[in-house]
Amino acid sequence: MQPFLNTRAAFWTAGAVVALALWTSACPTMTYPLYQADWHVSTTTVTWIFATYPVALIPVLIVFSDLSDHIGRRSAMLLGLLAELAGVLLFAFADGVPWLLAGRAFMGLGVGLSLSPASVAMVEFSAPGKEGRAGSVGTAVSSSGIALAMLVGGALTQYAPFPLHLNFFVLAAVIAVVVCFVAGMPHHTANETSTRWRMRAIIIPRGNRGVFAAGAFAFASSFLLGAIVLPLGAKIAHQLAGSTNALVTGALLSVFAAFIAVSALLARRLRPWTLVTVGAAGSVAAVWLFVVTSATHSMAVFLLASACAGAAYAFDFAGGLTVLNTYAAPHHRASMVSGGYLAGYLAQGVGAPVLGWVVTAHGLPTGLLTGAASFSVFFGAALLMGLVMLSRTRRPGFRVADGVAARSAPAAQRAADGVHETVDRK
Repeated sequence: MQPFLNTRAAFWTAGAVVALALWTSACPTMTYPLYQADWHVSTTTVTWIFATYPVALIPVLIVFSDLSDHIGRRSAMLLGLLAELAGVLLFAFADGVPWLLAGRAFMGLGVGLSLSPASVAMVEFSAPGKEGRAGSVGTAVSSSGIALAMLVGGALTQYAPFPLHLNFFVLAAVIAVVVCFVAGMPHHTANETSTRWRMRAIIIPRGNRGVFAAGAFAFASSFLLGAIVLPLGAKIAHQLAGSTNALVTGALLSVFAAFIAVSALLARRLRPWTLVTVGAAGSVAAVWLFVVTSATHSMAVFLLASACAGAAYAFDFAGGLTVLNTYAAPHHRASMVSGGYLAGYLAQGVGAPVLGWVVTAHGLPTGLLTGAASFSVFFGAALLMGLVMLSRTRRPGFRVADGVAARSAPAAQRAADGVHETVDRK
């Protein structure tokens, strides 16, 4: 198909792909309680369904992290959207758990292929001098994708017919429309390479490993928060906070997405290591507020926990990704960012099913308590490493791998504006 979109339209189309990636990743959230009630699915199984997504996405990050640099942003986004569409349709027609597991695998494949090139395309289709705007817009549209999953899913689950299926047919229709627009985007951008694609391993240079560990722990902390909110959020709202209406539950959970967006705008004004430390402290507070929710059965505490989790998620994500971008040697930056995503999805892929097993065996309050205690150790490690690296980077003459000096604060700030640039332009 010949391109028919101008640069501005291509920018917003790429933004729509980012939003769809997050909508797709969170789309079953409001349906999980119905699977448990109607199909007698255990919480362990629900979290395994959720975890299939990162398990499928991890190989994509390892093998195809720079694919769009070689085949083009448009082609990579189209491949990802078609895989997302296949996954959503499997959910739409599902009549058992195997369908859901296959659907989540396709969703992970699709998001892995589409999210990074869409994020980079937003930068490349920005007006000259406005590239930093892509980061804040990318954060806003990604959080809107989560909010749509909660609100549209909640409304259709509560008030529309076919509550196990209609939500996914609606999302499939939206994906199909966006596919048509992506097909009309310009095929080549200035930063794509004509060299032949080949698989590259993720390499973390020795001089970068301390920075990478600190950034990756912070980045992965946001994924661990997602391992609580996305598979278990509706269950917490219903069982502990007393919400019996799916739309109300979706609105409550959308507070999480709203605070991601608001906090991401604030994150642009903070230095990377400040984001890392504040995000780690906020993550600890969020998981223990969920424990307080289970003890008090308070809707107000649940709202506070969701808001705190959203803010901490934004700071963890922005801080970790900014650190990985800012302190990496230029020719290893793509590996650093891909390694950060790998750490995040590994943490989520392990944390979610383990948490689900504890909930199934011992109940939701015990599961939340166990999750808060174990996740807090992880968040504490992120906080400690952030403080250590903050001290080291302030020393005169601090240098990273290959003799590249740490960037100045203004450079770090510019990197913070582009926290969603997940694949570096070659």
